[in-house]
Amino acid sequence: MENTSEPNSSSNDLSSSEFPTEGALLGIDFGTKRLGFAVCDRAQTIASPVENYQRQSEQVDRRALLRLIEDYRIVGLVVGYPVHMSGDESESAMAAREFGNWAAEQSQLPMMFWDERFSSLSADYSLQFSTLSDKKKKAKRDMLAARAILQKFLDAEDRDEKPADLRKGN
Repeated sequence: MENTSEPNSSSNDLSSSEFPTEGALLGIDFGTKRLGFAVCDRAQTIASPVENYQRQSEQVDRRALLRLIEDYRIVGLVVGYPVHMSGDESESAMAAREFGNWAAEQSQLPMMFWDERFSSLSADYSLQFSTLSDKKKKAKRDMLAARAILQKFLDAEDRDEKPADLRKGN
């Protein structure tokens, strides 16, 4: 994949040949109020939910991100990229892109955006038959969505496959 100066592209959004194929990755389900985090094993086969994080100030968010990166020895970031079923960017795609670029800059780690369609649905399905209260289910939803995003990335035959709108070059 060629990086361009298009608004939908980022110098941190790397092709799979440049992205680490070994080592723990941090999956991030972006939200303006909360972030969901998941990590994978060093062999990059299994994603596990880690935590939900209530966003605060940029400085506090940075410390929280760097703490996770250090604690889990993260070598790359996979940030959920919200696109509609048609493949067009959603309203929150620009904010997710800004966040992903910020996280890559703050961490100095390679970053990939990954299609997050169905990640919340997957999280809800995982919680559907849980005996947890609705409040506790909601508290787990974002990290389970992050796990779904990261697992989808890990399972992809072609990790260079970008969310549909990124391929359009709009």
